[in-house]
Amino acid sequence: MSENHVQQPPGKVYLVGAGPGDPGLITVKGKRCLEAAQVVVYDRLMDPELLRSAPESAELVFVGKERGRQAMTQDEINRFLVDRASEGQIVVRLKGGDPFVFGRGGEEALALAENQIPFEVVPGITSSIAAAAYAGIPITHRGIATTFTVVSGSEDPAKPDSSVPWDVLAKNGGTLVVLMGLAALGNIVETLGRNGMPLDTPAALINWGTWAKQTTVTGSLEDIVEKGKKAGLKPPVVAVFGGVVELREKIAWFDRRPLFGKKVLVTRSRTQASRLVGLLADLGAEPIELPSIQVEPLEDYTTLDGALARLSDFGWVIFASTNAVESVFQRLEKQGRDSRAFAGTQIGAIGPATAAALANRGLRADFVPSRSVSETVVEELSSMEWTGVSVLLPSADIGRDALAQGLVAMGANVELIAAYRTTPSQDMADRTKEALGSGIDAVTFTSSSTVRNLVDMLNGNKSLLQTFPLICIGPTTAATAKELGLKIDLVARDHTVEGLVNAVVEYFAAR
Repeated sequence: MSENHVQQPPGKVYLVGAGPGDPGLITVKGKRCLEAAQVVVYDRLMDPELLRSAPESAELVFVGKERGRQAMTQDEINRFLVDRASEGQIVVRLKGGDPFVFGRGGEEALALAENQIPFEVVPGITSSIAAAAYAGIPITHRGIATTFTVVSGSEDPAKPDSSVPWDVLAKNGGTLVVLMGLAALGNIVETLGRNGMPLDTPAALINWGTWAKQTTVTGSLEDIVEKGKKAGLKPPVVAVFGGVVELREKIAWFDRRPLFGKKVLVTRSRTQASRLVGLLADLGAEPIELPSIQVEPLEDYTTLDGALARLSDFGWVIFASTNAVESVFQRLEKQGRDSRAFAGTQIGAIGPATAAALANRGLRADFVPSRSVSETVVEELSSMEWTGVSVLLPSADIGRDALAQGLVAMGANVELIAAYRTTPSQDMADRTKEALGSGIDAVTFTSSSTVRNLVDMLNGNKSLLQTFPLICIGPTTAATAKELGLKIDLVARDHTVEGLVNAVVEYFAAR
């Protein structure tokens, strides 16, 4: 009897434009494709932040140029896409900018079509328009430019058989955008001038367009090469020629935000850092994530599960953090229960973020302190009657017990129970020194544990931290830092993530 061999049905390839650099500029569909990917094939000119959208199980394959070396040739990339899709996998080919604007996406699409591999193209925002927009330069503008042309500058315009009609572009009067042209910029400018473009034509060079490290240099056709050299620009650079460049003076916005160009170290745990990173980035900073702690499950949930099984015995449950909320509800779900388990129990939330996490679970906090500091919490709770009241405090395994002690002093019966563990991030010593040596402008601390763990990651070498301004979310965190011998430059007035960001802005505004 012969065996029947069933052929593996092909998977699918998505040619996705990653956008010009700012990870927020990827399309909704592009992000959806990443979230479903089994294999992600990516280039150099894209923010690694995008890769976080892929499942943890996804295979990440770098195929770009790095330090003068091409990880894979184009033919090898084409073959790889075909092979992986032939194995039935969902493959995302993540390409900087748009796949079809000087991205060689057409070659990859042809290879897939020739091998009968299903594929889709997800367009992306090209740097030819995005970099200019982030520099405050509209590519077209009524009365100035009604057309624009995008060309590759990677080909030497001095070649007699150049495929770019430089003689036409020099005279058409619209906006000219040149990608990948920094190396040949001198020849490009000379060719444009020789073919009739006025030497006083406004020009701009945009380095790392839409990234937090974006630099923009403006001048004219006559002097832009010299100005670019003086600024020390290196690829990638987008060059823009035309009258629209003059509008930058009035409508530049990206590089005029209060924290533009500032590198701010974020030491919060990775699971909690996104809000802080997002707020800093919105104000122009380049957040450097260095999670000094990681949140992990408990090794033994017996005590927590036991307390949750008798929730009705507690008059109050006060949550110390969003992590405590998540952990408690995960354990309730394991028991087949939900927010109704808190019926008849009053709820406290230390901080607005914790209150919001509870609200997302259908619980409105009965008490939220004005400041997320244990001493303030105790003071504001002191107006209530606590004698004989049973209180459950789910928190970190190394959480401060000042709140528990304060409640006990007021007569409450308190159970301070670990809901999760916080541990120092592993194998971070070299990365920590590298981050601090990369030109950090400020270091932020969001809790006492982030201070302790960062010092631990430096093997106690606190001198490395004393060359930077240190900004703390609140007085408790600052007190820990001072105990460890660190000099704190500023403490946020509002002890929230938003308050910490305001403190960073305040610090630099004063200078």
